Amino acid sequence: MTDREMPTAAGAKGLDPEAINAIAEGRHCDPFAVLGLHSDGNGGLSVRVFAPEATAAEVVESGRNRRVASLEKVDDRGFFAGPVGRRKRRFAYRLHLSDGQHDWIAEDPYRFPPILGDLDIHLLSEGRHFRLYDKLGAHPAELEGVQGVAFAVWAPSARRVSVVGPFNRWDGRRHPMRLRHSCGVWELFIPGLGPGETYNYELLGADGTLLPLKADPVAFADESAPRTGSIVVAPLDDWSDDDWMAIREPLQSANAPISVYECHLGSWQRGEDGGYLTYEALAERLVPYVRELGFTHIELMPLHEHPFTGSWGYQPTGLYAPTARYGSPQGFKRFVEACHEAEIGVLLDWVPGHFPDDAHGLARFDGTALYEHEDPRIGMHKDWDTLIYNFGRTEVANFLIANALYWLEHFHIDGLRVDAVASMLYLDYSRSHGEWIPNRHGGNENLDAIALLKGLNEEVRTQVPGAITVAEESTAWPGVSSPTEAGGLGFRFKWNMGWMHDTLSYMSQDPVYRRHRQHELTFGIDYAFSEKFVLPLSHDEVVYGKGSLLTKMPGDRWQKFANLRAYLTFMWTHPGKKLLFMGGEFAQEREWNHDTQLDWHLMDDEMHAGIRRLVTDLNRLYRQIPALHVKDCEPDGFEWIDASNADMSVLCFLRKGREEDQPVLVACNMTPIPRQDYRIGVPRAGYWRELFNSDAGEYGGSGHGNMGGVQADDESWHGRPCSLDLTLPPLATIALTPSTS
Repeated sequence: MTDREMPTAAGAKGLDPEAINAIAEGRHCDPFAVLGLHSDGNGGLSVRVFAPEATAAEVVESGRNRRVASLEKVDDRGFFAGPVGRRKRRFAYRLHLSDGQHDWIAEDPYRFPPILGDLDIHLLSEGRHFRLYDKLGAHPAELEGVQGVAFAVWAPSARRVSVVGPFNRWDGRRHPMRLRHSCGVWELFIPGLGPGETYNYELLGADGTLLPLKADPVAFADESAPRTGSIVVAPLDDWSDDDWMAIREPLQSANAPISVYECHLGSWQRGEDGGYLTYEALAERLVPYVRELGFTHIELMPLHEHPFTGSWGYQPTGLYAPTARYGSPQGFKRFVEACHEAEIGVLLDWVPGHFPDDAHGLARFDGTALYEHEDPRIGMHKDWDTLIYNFGRTEVANFLIANALYWLEHFHIDGLRVDAVASMLYLDYSRSHGEWIPNRHGGNENLDAIALLKGLNEEVRTQVPGAITVAEESTAWPGVSSPTEAGGLGFRFKWNMGWMHDTLSYMSQDPVYRRHRQHELTFGIDYAFSEKFVLPLSHDEVVYGKGSLLTKMPGDRWQKFANLRAYLTFMWTHPGKKLLFMGGEFAQEREWNHDTQLDWHLMDDEMHAGIRRLVTDLNRLYRQIPALHVKDCEPDGFEWIDASNADMSVLCFLRKGREEDQPVLVACNMTPIPRQDYRIGVPRAGYWRELFNSDAGEYGGSGHGNMGGVQADDESWHGRPCSLDLTLPPLATIALTPSTS
């Protein structure tokens, strides 16, 4: 067709002027009903375009790259329309636009078919799409041979949703989305966009109110605060950790030695300029450091994008986006790969219980209480002034479970430590009478949260069998780490908060008064096997005026270090997996401050260096001696020898493994008085080798000990057939095992 033969538009024939007004004013809820390629009512086709930056528009056939129609500008705000000759079938086309000075070619987003298939719509409608992150969010894609980005977002009560960004001058009229009514998801393929593009969603509420710009709830990257844009990212490249993924499952079982280094990436170490280290730099510095210390896992405090740095990540707005403070998702992938190459598992703090009310986040996302509850008695978290997810809404539960699977599958995370589980389980958590609503049975249990947690753990077990979940749960809720089929919540492990609080209370006492507090060290065994426990000395114990682990210890400087050495050794020989917050491994003196790095200069001090050597050796001992880990969660792996000598603040116990494993005798002297010739009953005669002594000189101790070991004789003691005489060093814990040579 020649230019002379090309038809000109006769106007937007048959199109309701109100529809044109609604498009031009950004009010239309169904842009595909107006824009794009349509029947003209007479057996032909017409094209309708909204391009407010253009003064002229033509239609170009994509395949032959020839003009087939010149569109009439039927509205001064940039609405063009016109027939496309004698064509009766749909065809691929592009737009040739001009503003009088510049010409450009553009693809028309409104000529493309829907993105989501029928199965996706069905699963999203039912809240059963546990790979929803493959469909929602922003995905670089090719559609009908054209490169672009497919956007999709859940906002069922919105009147209109648009994608906005620098590419359309943040004009919400330019790219309104298509609503898939049955699932409440809006979608749009925008040609020509790609990775690195910044975007937000602009929404009109059900009443037509323009809402604050929203970040994408399923964004895979967000801008760093205070900016609130979401960012299109390319798919991750191929992983190189197949060897680790194949062997990790038994390394995270209840009979494995699990020793966790809890870390806040922004304050572990800073760059030379005082700024944050990138994920790549952390891979080079943090990973070999943790490996040298002998920890089996790194636990990262939340990395979901969050607007307030002082929340440490526990008030996230971008659950699917690794925080940009330390770099890109590709950078985080490289960090995980570095951990796995070093045979270190990665646990991630995960926050499904609440979210902040920042205007750009999930709060009243489509103008309604979409992710949260309308009623503050169940929708407001009083402790943190945050919003509580509506766990009973199927789409919200789907969003959360899919997010857990996203981190485990997409980033090869080895486990999730689920934050603040107790606040999810109880409707009256931190609430006074009249401030909460009982469940349908009249109780205080949050039945929806219980169902969510069980469903989460079942999906993780089924979909990612090598991964684990760990509950931070501070009450006596039964069966937290029991299988769901047995009535439990289904977590692999639970933090033992009671042990942490009791033992720290004991250790903070002057040794003169410890005789009255012996139960604080021994009571934990009464319930030690009711759950599969982790013993946590976490970040929560070294903030908000609580001081560091070292400053909690009583006495002069030497005694503070001796107390800490004895306590850490007691912890590593006690039943349960281990967790230590960063800085504890070298006795950080100052309380943790998220705004600065740890006090690495302390490593020049021999007492601090001694604590680091002690922790390193404890990790080695824990991993090498089966009796110290294979029955961490079983009652027959522990046996009291004597817990009753409160007057001397001495306690003795056995750790036991399988039948073929040698037992380990542990003796603690929690006073500064050495105990000579202290007789302890043991199960067999012969030579008992001293495995560990927290008072050893290389750790900064006094060097008291047992010269490598002692001989047990046949004298019955403590109800055992044999016994031995030990030197119990001051403020120390020692461990011995029968010699096999």
